[in-house]
Amino acid sequence: MSLARHELVERLHNAHLTENGRQFRQKMTASHLTPYGTKYASETDVPKFKIPKEGAPADTVSQLIRDELDLDGKPNLNLASFVGTYMEPNAIQLMTENLSKNLADNDEYPAMMSLHERCVSILAHLWGAKKNEKAVGSATTGSSEAIHLGGLAMKRRWQEHRKAKGLDATQPNIIMGANAQVALEKFARYFDVEARILPVSKESKYRLDPELVRKNVDENTIGVFVIMGSTYTGHFEPEKTGIDIPIHVDAASGGFVAPFTHAQAGGSKWDFQLPRVKSINTSGHKYGLVYAGVGWIVWRDEAYLPQHLVFELHYLGGTEKSYTLNFSQPGTQVVAQYYNLIHLGFNGYREIMENCLRNARLLSKSLEASGWYTCVSDIHRRPCAAEGVLSGAKHAVLGEEGETSADYVAGLPVVSFRLTDEFKTEFPHIKQESVSLLLRVRQWIIPNYALPPAEDATEILRVVVRESMSLDLLDRLIADLVSVTQTLIDNDEVDLSILQKQKPAGDSRLHRDAMGKRLADGIHRSVC
Repeated sequence: MSLARHELVERLHNAHLTENGRQFRQKMTASHLTPYGTKYASETDVPKFKIPKEGAPADTVSQLIRDELDLDGKPNLNLASFVGTYMEPNAIQLMTENLSKNLADNDEYPAMMSLHERCVSILAHLWGAKKNEKAVGSATTGSSEAIHLGGLAMKRRWQEHRKAKGLDATQPNIIMGANAQVALEKFARYFDVEARILPVSKESKYRLDPELVRKNVDENTIGVFVIMGSTYTGHFEPEKTGIDIPIHVDAASGGFVAPFTHAQAGGSKWDFQLPRVKSINTSGHKYGLVYAGVGWIVWRDEAYLPQHLVFELHYLGGTEKSYTLNFSQPGTQVVAQYYNLIHLGFNGYREIMENCLRNARLLSKSLEASGWYTCVSDIHRRPCAAEGVLSGAKHAVLGEEGETSADYVAGLPVVSFRLTDEFKTEFPHIKQESVSLLLRVRQWIIPNYALPPAEDATEILRVVVRESMSLDLLDRLIADLVSVTQTLIDNDEVDLSILQKQKPAGDSRLHRDAMGKRLADGIHRSVC
């Protein structure tokens, strides 16, 4: 471009070209150079409780939120939770691609609904569905919704049966152990069913006692909630009560553990192989290995799902049936669940669950080898002779080499432990909760809480071993547990008193005095 022409172009650019008083060209200026270059850097608080009149740049807002979320614990070090914190990149990509799909829109997303139906079928077969029965089921937002649906189906069937005989149907009750997760008691409270919460004991391994079930069943009992994997100690509950009464199995965690491990349920039947088991729920976001947001419920046959709980909807040009408490629901977790089931297959899930149990046994044995701790969970202990059938069968096939979960008491990969009586006698000033607090300083989240009512004088620390707990990470955890305990031993009562007063910002947990009263009866929330 010639110099003269260049000067002409520059004059045009600099000209104040206007139309109706409005200038066409304005000089561009950057509102900020970095996410920290706005008014929120030092002049103005970020709005917290009311929507601001003016918005803010996207990069600034995302950075501010990211910075605040940095104050959270690290999910992989949160050993309090059963909820999975790891998924493979391919699964994450599938989830991202399907984030906008609503599981409720059957007609709009038929391919996703097909994956949903396949997941239900796979789970039904995994749990022993019979060929002469037509299993039905659905994805839910989690096990809590699934439990409510299973309980509702039992209540409606009981009511129909009573009314058909001209009997009173206004006093339903349901039986569960005091070790039950709070969602089970919520069902009873929300849907007007008397909750008969039976005490658990050391003798019953802190789980439902079949003998107490027999004593508490009557004509108004709609069913029994049986837990396949106690959140306290990981024990599987026995299901042979000898009473012809419906059972709903809360297999929130165990539903993806027992079918795959060599130990299974310790030789006992627990699923649809038992005629009295009418429905089973599980959490895909626990040992189903999907991120949070998906549960499953399956009924052994459509006859056990009362038809007036099923809604036929004419929606967006299609007709669909719905029997969930929610309507709109993300479908992306269903896609991820199907990915895991097909990608891992039976052997892949078995490998992961066996690894989890192996690491849980290593942690259990290491804790007891220290002499400072004893385990309340039993997955590291050999079964008695009467329970060793699976172990014997395994050795007959594989020989003596290569231990598996079948050589040990069946249960979830959960380690529940406490200070030994000898330790507490020698160091009476050391409180068990101090171990939890000091581990939190090292970023480990390990809860310290009481066992169920009637046994709540005993507090336990609990570690949930998930897929992402590698041997390296486990070694570090064991080292930190030893280090923290030694620190407590090396300090006197005055030094440790400050720990008892610590309460993280935003912590809504009750003070110890209030907690003692809260645990007097009923079910309290166990960490899950």
